Parts: sequence; C-alpha cells; structure tokens
Amino acid sequence: MLYVRFPLSLRNVEDLPHERGIDVSHESVRFWWQRFGPMLATEIRRKRTERLRS
Repeated sequence: MLYVRFPLSLRNVEDLPHERGIDVSHESVRFWWQRFGPMLATEIRRKRTERLRS
C-alpha cells in the first residue's frame, strides 16, 4: 500500500537514510518491508476507516 502511495524503489529508499549518514543495503530495506509492511498497511487501513466513519 505504501509502495503504491509513494512509488519508490528499494534503491531509492536506500538513499534516504544514506543522506542522513546511515548505510543500509537495499536488501535490508526489502527485509524490513516484508516484515513490517503488512503491519503498516493494516494500521493505515484502520485509520482510514475510522476517519471515514466519523
């Protein structure tokens, strides 16, 4: 869901922390995305439905 909203490749995401002095590989970003992506998507969906109901 976030990938569709912010169309960044893994290498582009790798560059974001690198600009702040943090070196991570695109493989680390891929691992984090597979692990935490579903949780983030669930949270976004939950907040979106709450906002629509109120």
